[in-house]
Amino acid sequence: MANAARRLDMIDIAPAFTSADAAAMEARFSGVSTQDMLAELLTGELKGRIAAVSSFGTESAVLLHMVAQVDKDVPAVFTNTQKMFGETLEYRDELSERLGLTDLRVFRPDPRILAAKDATGLRWSYDPDGCCDIRKVEPLRRALLPFDAWISGRKGFQAATRAALPRFEIDDGRLKLNPLADWDKDRLEAYFAEHELPRHPLEANGYPSIGCKPCTSKVLPGEDPRAGRWRGWDKVECGIHVPETPGEEPAF
Repeated sequence: MANAARRLDMIDIAPAFTSADAAAMEARFSGVSTQDMLAELLTGELKGRIAAVSSFGTESAVLLHMVAQVDKDVPAVFTNTQKMFGETLEYRDELSERLGLTDLRVFRPDPRILAAKDATGLRWSYDPDGCCDIRKVEPLRRALLPFDAWISGRKGFQAATRAALPRFEIDDGRLKLNPLADWDKDRLEAYFAEHELPRHPLEANGYPSIGCKPCTSKVLPGEDPRAGRWRGWDKVECGIHVPETPGEEPAF
């Protein structure tokens, strides 16, 4: 009797989420408060599948506090580019302790890549896109491998390129949440005051948006909150937040 043909193992390589899923989420949570939306998703269908990515910048405490109120075990991912302000690293530790975050994950650039592509540590001065790619984008790519979704702290008011930011979008097959997309500065300030959250120590010195030390400068009155990032360069994002189709300008 002939043996039955062996059943082939199949690997599902379909993305966890699609643009249709993001659109459905956008409609589903239209009019739902940020806190209620996070509570439903973090304790429901995204539990164990999502991480909160944070720069621990001037506004990061609001979103991290909301996440911690729902589930302190949600992983918080921080990419240490090794070009950060010391004040940011101190604030990261202080805020994590204050909020009781149980799973802070710090990812750094691959030292082999640094040795090959930025041995002098000066790539930021002549190729900021390349510097961001090896120091921030690549580490975050590794950090997100275990997850189907992630949370971003972007807000629509931060820059003209973010004005139409949705709450849900797709990024490399993952669902990306922008829970504070429609929040303005006054609302953030009220939340800081209500919950007595600590402020980033550099904020009072004229830094409303803080990235790596070499590429962050003070912002002048009346300027975009992100005007101090990569000043003098035709660059507005580090490369983590990119359009779905290469070459397109971001719609958000």
